Amino acid sequence: MYLVFRNQQAAFQEQCRLDGVPPEQCSMTDKLLHDFSTVHLGWILAVVLAFTLSNLFRALRWQMLLEPMGYRVKLSNSLLTILLGYFANLGFPRMGEVVRAGSLARYERLPPEKVMGTLVIDRLMDVICLGIVVGLAFLMEGDTLLHFLRQPKPGATTPDAPLWQSPVAWVLVLLFAIAVMVFFFFREKLTQIALVKKMLGMLQGFWDGLRSILKLKQPGMFLLYSAGIWVMFYLQCYFNLKSFPPTAHLGADAALMIFVFGTLGFLIPSPGGMGTYHALCIVALALYGISGSDAFSYANIAFFTIQIIYNLVAGTLALQLLPIINKKKNDPLRAD
Repeated sequence: MYLVFRNQQAAFQEQCRLDGVPPEQCSMTDKLLHDFSTVHLGWILAVVLAFTLSNLFRALRWQMLLEPMGYRVKLSNSLLTILLGYFANLGFPRMGEVVRAGSLARYERLPPEKVMGTLVIDRLMDVICLGIVVGLAFLMEGDTLLHFLRQPKPGATTPDAPLWQSPVAWVLVLLFAIAVMVFFFFREKLTQIALVKKMLGMLQGFWDGLRSILKLKQPGMFLLYSAGIWVMFYLQCYFNLKSFPPTAHLGADAALMIFVFGTLGFLIPSPGGMGTYHALCIVALALYGISGSDAFSYANIAFFTIQIIYNLVAGTLALQLLPIINKKKNDPLRAD
């Protein structure tokens, strides 16, 4: 986060110098505060609503994953432990999964290893949904990305050649073809190598996880909840763009590409996507001509609304409510 801020501050001051603005009147912090004051609160409330619905869908989906094992957990516990997980991620990357599973296992008196096992399928579906979203984004907005990449570099006299004419691209295609042929002809020997065995085992586990979804009582609802989670995630991005005047003109297709870049920023193991989300949002908004300083403001508005304010408030609330809601269940004097 510090590195991104420092780079944007330097770029902002250079732009001020070119525009003839005195350095003392050119502060990125002042710009951020001003940009926050211009945000449309109605759209921000829509962002909060979309994120809340995504959490509700995830809680309902989690209940479905636990039900085949004979565990019927309360929706309140499922939802609050998810909120607690997001809160924990702000402290240490990926800690939220452990906290989320451990908290539900504690309050519902379930085996922790079985609860953790359901999160594997939960994340598996998220990977599949992300893959679909990435595919849609590049199908609908791939030309925008390619056009941006093909723009002449500063000082270049001719534009870059098309991607299919690049010798590097052809070398990569050739190497991939050779790798496929080698694996086909030597697959029996290759499968005896420990690393290959491990990779094939991971792929088999991936496939088994997919097949286990069909064993649910309502696989259709499971898929519907999964789609709902990611539709709400996308709407968060779209509503955030509408809330900030410099990005309000961007349409649904642009929002999809920006959503993909921002999501990839969250996949990088930093606390809650701090800094990594900002960096990739700035790159994505550059595709649509949004300046670095405005893109940085957008990233902060989106990040602070949910990752900081929402998750801090909701996580603290979950910490207070979980013991109260489960007081009788955890009472040591209660007869089992």
